[in-house]
Amino acid sequence: MARNRVRKGRPLDGWLVIDKPTDLTSTAVVAIVKRAFNAQKVGHGGTLDPLATGLLPIALGAATKTVPYIMDGTKRYHFTLRLGEARDSDDADGEVTATSDVRPTDDELREATKGLTGDIMQVPPVFSALKVAGERAYDMARDGRPPELPPRPARVDRFELVDRPDADHAVFEVESGKGVYMRSLARDVALACGTVGHIAALRRLRVGPFTEADAISLDKLVASAEEAPASPELLRPVATALADIPALALTSDEAALLLHGQALGLLNLLGRIPETGPDAVVRAMDGERVLGLCRLEEGWLQPVRLL
Repeated sequence: MARNRVRKGRPLDGWLVIDKPTDLTSTAVVAIVKRAFNAQKVGHGGTLDPLATGLLPIALGAATKTVPYIMDGTKRYHFTLRLGEARDSDDADGEVTATSDVRPTDDELREATKGLTGDIMQVPPVFSALKVAGERAYDMARDGRPPELPPRPARVDRFELVDRPDADHAVFEVESGKGVYMRSLARDVALACGTVGHIAALRRLRVGPFTEADAISLDKLVASAEEAPASPELLRPVATALADIPALALTSDEAALLLHGQALGLLNLLGRIPETGPDAVVRAMDGERVLGLCRLEEGWLQPVRLL
């Protein structure tokens, strides 16, 4: 008779925001956090390139159910564009593929950002995790078979030149939605100015509700876990990830029905439904307790993801 497999580690639930250092993959950070907490289940809310620093939200236990809502949230970045050199990876880790003596003015850079703001079509970097015929694009690129990646819709809410240290470098701040590649923005703003370029430095400042004020360093976490597993007090509640989603207050009886998977008629909720668009997702609340996420759909409150 088969036995149920017992998952190793502590059953912890919550979010931890790591200030990721350079030269580590997001997967490596997840492994370090899992060891530090001796946690059963750990994932991350949005990959950062090894070259990048900044906010990497880590989900433990039930928080992994809310990862999609973190990844859908607004992100803010700072990046430094190195002008005059194109690289195959579109960042400083790649090989030089082209050079240019053209150095645009500040006004030319600002004008170029306008064409890359709003709803745009963006060609992802060939060194990306996108799959092409079942293979990762970065694996194909490393094998000398860089794929032709088609443009994809992207949403860039803000793209501003914030500093110009010298003729070869320009610093930008960007706010964007899900799936926008900063390496592509750096490449494309240079091309729009008649030159080439790549990202020399990249830092993520915000992911959804999380900001730099929420982050702790990886060194601090590892140090705190040297003699015993890291304290659960370092974790933020699972519901923190859902703070930007409109809340809908339910009675205890309604909450009980919802937790049993039953849809609730919207007529009984009139006056409490937040102003949202059709088929919107709301955060169902029982007092201060977050029950989960529900969709307003054809006259019903349908449970989508219960916590």
